[in-house]
Amino acid sequence: MSLKVAIQMDPIDHIDINGDSSFRIAEEAQKRGHELFYYTPDKLFFRDGRVMAHGWPLTVRREVGNHFTLGDELVIDLADLDVVWLRQDPPFDMGYITTTHLLDMVHPETLVVNDPFWVRNYPEKLLVLEFQDLTPPTMIARDLDTIKAFKAEHGDIILKPLYGNGGAGVFRLGPDDRNLTSLHELFMGINNEPLIAQKFLPDVSNGDKRIILVDGEAVGAINRVPAKGETRSNMHVGGRPEKIGLTARDKEICAAIGPLLREKGQIFVGIDVIGDYLTEINVTSPTGIQELERFDGTNIAEKIWQAIEARKG
Repeated sequence: MSLKVAIQMDPIDHIDINGDSSFRIAEEAQKRGHELFYYTPDKLFFRDGRVMAHGWPLTVRREVGNHFTLGDELVIDLADLDVVWLRQDPPFDMGYITTTHLLDMVHPETLVVNDPFWVRNYPEKLLVLEFQDLTPPTMIARDLDTIKAFKAEHGDIILKPLYGNGGAGVFRLGPDDRNLTSLHELFMGINNEPLIAQKFLPDVSNGDKRIILVDGEAVGAINRVPAKGETRSNMHVGGRPEKIGLTARDKEICAAIGPLLREKGQIFVGIDVIGDYLTEINVTSPTGIQELERFDGTNIAEKIWQAIEARKG
């Protein structure tokens, strides 16, 4: 089977080919004989009933500094493709949301991965609210007094932007911290969005586990350990990846959420687990497949393409 595949992603010239999941997905697609086309989100447009994009035929190679070649620029109709990957990174803003609306218009005849309707309706920090028995105490609010009451109840909390990513803007506020009002003022001056607060989980010192699910099935995990003196474990901010297996609790969490992810077309998902608690379900642009492949030899990109090919077969 040879598929025509477009990847909607951030500029390809800036990626780290040894860590970027989109690159690994493209590399595996090319190996399997699929035809690649690349465009950035700003090149997507609607005209006369058609969803189209300016972009380029793409060839990738694992050579640092020389990892891709583009063909001549073309304008394509996404309805003529077999698969479109929705792979640009958040922020999950109105620009991002608009792309999901446009991609909705060609899906599922053109398979969009992940399903854009549910990417839009299941952003990472909101989908977890459907699984209260799996998550730490959580609040979503904009009102300062409401957030203060949550902190008074739990003492030690994490406060972060509802639609942030990569560990940006994540703060730990301990029992004696007096910065909540100032932080609230800072966030409120940036946008009109609520904040999310969660009870701090001391187990994060042992790592924040990223578990990869493909079509609702857990296929492996890596542990991200915070740098010394740091609360955040994201690799973007210095977290150290290490090899780790799945516990009975991890498998319980995956079994609980997996059927919903599969039903809603979320083929490639990365969830975050700290200790015994699920903290995020990442559906927009998950990462971690290259680290997992290096640690235990599991070719996650192959499993992802097998799931896609089965749907297109």
